Amino acid sequence: MENQNKPAHRFGIVTLIGRPNAGKSTLLNYLVGEKIAIVTDKPQTTRTRIMGILTDPDWQMVLLDTPGVHKPMDRLGQNMLDTAFSALEAADVVYYLVDATVDWGSGEAFLLQQLAKVKVPIFLLLNKVDLIPKEKLLPLIDFFRGKHDFKQIVPISAKKGDNIRVLLKETVKCLPEGPACYEEDEMTDQPERVLAAEMIREKAILATRQEVPYAIAVMVEQMKMRSETLMDIHAVLVVERDSQKGILIGKQGQTLKWIGTEARKDIEAMLGMPVNLQLWVRVKADWRNQPYQLKNLGLEDTTDF
Repeated sequence: MENQNKPAHRFGIVTLIGRPNAGKSTLLNYLVGEKIAIVTDKPQTTRTRIMGILTDPDWQMVLLDTPGVHKPMDRLGQNMLDTAFSALEAADVVYYLVDATVDWGSGEAFLLQQLAKVKVPIFLLLNKVDLIPKEKLLPLIDFFRGKHDFKQIVPISAKKGDNIRVLLKETVKCLPEGPACYEEDEMTDQPERVLAAEMIREKAILATRQEVPYAIAVMVEQMKMRSETLMDIHAVLVVERDSQKGILIGKQGQTLKWIGTEARKDIEAMLGMPVNLQLWVRVKADWRNQPYQLKNLGLEDTTDF
């Protein structure tokens, strides 16, 4: 006989939003338990909406990781901002992540103005609290409590997992009743081709500095099985200038070789099989401001919730 006292199943969408480098992608990866969003120390690493799916017998949560909210300097930047704010419209709960090691500024003030329009519960997640003195935490909580009527203020470490269990418990209480929409073994809606491209871009970002990381895009042009146990992947790294192409390739091709070697490790771990990864670099001038190029590279606003 079915237990009449068992709570109803819950399902909802949780949107992660915050300034660049607040730790949204790190939190998404920790919650899902797999690397589905790339993470670097460079701002604006996340460029599109990334979905993670977290499933429990009593609830299912769709997590939407979004680009960091920043002042857009080009068409790509505006698309990223549009993606972040459009993902708020679908949310049943919002996770507003703040880097606890960074002082309050105009960027946070602008973001809070936007969040004031949101009608669903907002959880303020003070991230990286493991990196600040304990005596600073309570004053920081009091400061933000005076800025907005948050549903909860939760100090966390997305990297270490501090307070994540508490966060999930409180979040589930705010989710609407409803059946699961995804199979219990699904973790993301990102195709393997897109995940592979992002893993390559992550290594390219880590291998370069100054303006180059922001000028890099990656497109997987071929991904097919050569045999039952080997995957062939051909990918192109797109930059805006010949000088950036030279930096990516490096002396005697060493930088591109390192990118390929490190990316292949992540892709093989994802696919569970050996990969033959071939990389090329192409120049497409000012691609970040060209709608056709952005669409071709999958960087238009794709939020569909």
